[in-house]
Order: sequence, then C-alpha cells, then structure tokens
Amino acid sequence: MSYKLLRDLIAMSVITTLLIASLPHIIQAQQAVQRDFSKENARVSADWVRDGVVYEIFPRQFSATGDFKGIIAQLDRLNDLGVTILWLMPVHPISKEKRKGTYGSPYAAQDYYAVNPDYGTKEDLRKLVSEAHKRGMKVIIDIVVNHTGWDSVMMKDKSYYTQDKEGNIISPVPDWADVADLNYDNPKLRAYIIEMLKYWIGETDIDGYRCDVAGFVPTDFWEQARTELEKEKKDIVMLAEWHSPDLLVKAFDFDYSWTLHTSLNEVLFGVKPASALRQTWEDDKAKYPKNSLHLRFSDNHDERRAVARFGEPAALAASAFMFTIDGVPLLYNGMEVGDTAESGYPALFEKFPIFWDNQVRRPEFPQFYKKFIALRKANTALRRGDLIWLRNSDERRVVTFARRYAGDEFVVAINFSNTPFVGLIEGGGEGFEDVTPYVPSPQLPGQGSVETKKKSVVALPSVALDSWGYRIFKRVK
Repeated sequence: MSYKLLRDLIAMSVITTLLIASLPHIIQAQQAVQRDFSKENARVSADWVRDGVVYEIFPRQFSATGDFKGIIAQLDRLNDLGVTILWLMPVHPISKEKRKGTYGSPYAAQDYYAVNPDYGTKEDLRKLVSEAHKRGMKVIIDIVVNHTGWDSVMMKDKSYYTQDKEGNIISPVPDWADVADLNYDNPKLRAYIIEMLKYWIGETDIDGYRCDVAGFVPTDFWEQARTELEKEKKDIVMLAEWHSPDLLVKAFDFDYSWTLHTSLNEVLFGVKPASALRQTWEDDKAKYPKNSLHLRFSDNHDERRAVARFGEPAALAASAFMFTIDGVPLLYNGMEVGDTAESGYPALFEKFPIFWDNQVRRPEFPQFYKKFIALRKANTALRRGDLIWLRNSDERRVVTFARRYAGDEFVVAINFSNTPFVGLIEGGGEGFEDVTPYVPSPQLPGQGSVETKKKSVVALPSVALDSWGYRIFKRVK
C-alpha cells in the first residue's frame, strides 16, 4: 500500500477514534524523530541481500494460469534475466466480507495459516521455493500483519483487534474499509503473529518477508520478531514497506526509498530539477543509520506503471538510475517487457494478466534489464561501492555521480529531459572507457529501432547525452 496515500491520510487526522487507537504509534514515531539515528549503525545484512536484484510477482497477474505453477514455469527465464530474490505478493486466502472489486485485495487476509486456493496448495508453494533455491534464487513472501480481512479466522477473539469506545472493531484508516486493524497492545496477538511468521519459514523454507505498512506496526514488535525468526532460520531477509530510520537498526535489512521515488516522479514530470534527486538522497543519508540499505524502484504494485507515467525512453532512464545508484533494485511483474497492465487500485482487485508479447514491440526493454543486471553483477562497485555525487554543467536536467570500491571507479551520467545534453561533469580525465550497455532506442512510430551504438571515449569531463540518455564510464586501470 502506498506510503504517499498513508501520509496523506494521516495528515488529514481523519477521525477521533482512529487518532486514539493510533496514539501509541504516534508517540513511538515522535520518539524516533528525536533520536539521532545517523550516529548509529544499520544492522549488517548478508551479501546476497546487498548484491540482490528483487523481482516482485503478483501471482494473479503473472501468468495465464495465475498460480504458483505459472511462476515455476518462468523460473529459468527469471534466473537468466539475473533476478536473485523473488518477492511473492500475499499468498493467503482473500477475505470475502467487505471485499473490494471482483477478486478482492490480496492485502485483506482471511487466514494466515492457509494458501489462496486460486494460487494452488502449500505443496505447490513449497515446490516453488525449492525450485527457486535450486537455481540460486531466494524467495520472500508479502506479509500483512497490521490488519486482516473482516471474516478472518482471528475474529473469534475480538481482543486481537483495535476497538472504539463502544467495542466495535475498526479499520486502520477509513479508506481501508475492507480490513480490520490489529491491536499490538495485546501480548497474545504478538505471540500469535510471531508463531505464524515462524510457521511459514519452517513449512516452506522461505527466506524472509516483505512487511506491508511496516510503520503502522510498532518497531519493538519487529525487533522481537526478527530475534525469534532468526532462531528458525538464521540467514533471512526482512524488507520494510516504509521509510523510517528506526526500522533499520535491528529489525529490517532494507526499506522502501519512498522519498527518492517521489523526487523521481517530480523530476520526470518537470516539477523539480534533476538536482532534487541528489538533495533527497543527501537528506536521507543525514537521517539514517550508517550503511543503511534501501530498495530502489521506479515501479511497483501501488503505482501507475512507469512506462505509462513517464513514456518509454524516460522509463528506461529512470531504471538506469535505480540500477546504478546505491541500494537494491526492484523489477515489478512484467516491467522487463514494458508491460502497461495496471496493478494498483482499483486494478489490484481485478485480474489483468501481463501481456508478455509486449516484448515484440518493445524489444529494448528485456535487453536493457538483462544487460544492466549483468553489468551490476560483474562489478562490485555498482553493488556496494561508495556513491559520490559529481557536479555537471546543467544540474537542472542531468545527474552525475561516481561509484567507487577497492580501486574500481564508475561514472554515471543520466539526462532526465527530452533535450539532448552536451556539457561537462566534475572530475574525470584520461583513462575512462564507455561501458554503457548497448540497447536499441525505443521504436518510433512507423519505423524500427534506431541503431545508434555508443562509442567508447577515453577522456572526461566532456559528455554528450541523448534526450533521456544515460552513459556509464569505467576507469581503466
């Protein structure tokens, strides 16, 4: 669920009962703000997390069959693409009471201990995890423990839920009328949820969780849960769908870089200059624990598809940024073929399968992602290297930065405008070569791809970029 939506809803201070129910979380958030997390260290994550490429799968939309078997059938392709971590959107049965749309939201769980029958069985899920592991890929599942559906099996015990002064169970926010808020002041609920999280690791051998609206659940619960889950399986990963520094100290390996995503939208819509990306990154750096890790994305199930928002060339420029900046990049459900099928509200509640044949009209998309992932995999500096922002002669339109690690250095330049750029960037000098993955330009109406292969260069700071163009240079030793 979208951080922007949550932020807007909270800012509205919607109803008194909601504010009262949320008071402990508000106090906790205020305390977190007063703490200087920049002087602390983020938890240390496994190499496979820091080096990872995450692929988010909406099982209902991913294949014609809309099930686990449809995912298994594409594991070889995803492995060949370079994906290392599969994130499955919620796999639990969807509640029917107060359901939205035809199929309902996967974020309204009916039973945490069951599998959505539309997707298959627990055995099918186990096989999916096992087959992914055989190919060297990890699997995490989406877990939604801030709320359940209204016909959840947990409704047998009202104490699990947040209630108003009349004893009526309430939703987390009014717009989420299809779900009921869980009460983390109840120790019995905390124990229930932790045992459930342990169950899925033991039952299916998954490698961790993507935790929905993690900031709506107390941080101390997540820290407690992490300790218990590592007793079940030491080498796990926890991804927070939130953006708050307190979560990365003990509980989570990485979180959503919502602020950078917002800035990316503003830059590509012409609302802010390209330099806003650097400013946002620096603002986050100043607030977060040292060595914090963030999920970098331009597309996910809460947003309109990037290719629809930005257009084809700009969508690839956005991805070039997300795959070369620090953090862990995300691909979402058909993004690699330029799919435009929506998955956010209200499409979240319907069935709109990926149109995989898009790659016939957009052949540059699968080439782009495969080559960028391969470049990232082959160079530690692009996965773990320090990021140093570089000045350039038109920061209104262009971002430039370096990635450095153990003597290796890359310089990245991206034009976030529809006007070609010829100018200068800071630093550089002799001894650089152009290692930009060659991808044909997006097809123009009435003609095929324009074959404009990039030429090697031996010196910076002079750089030329096409409209929405990107170039990557590596220092030659």
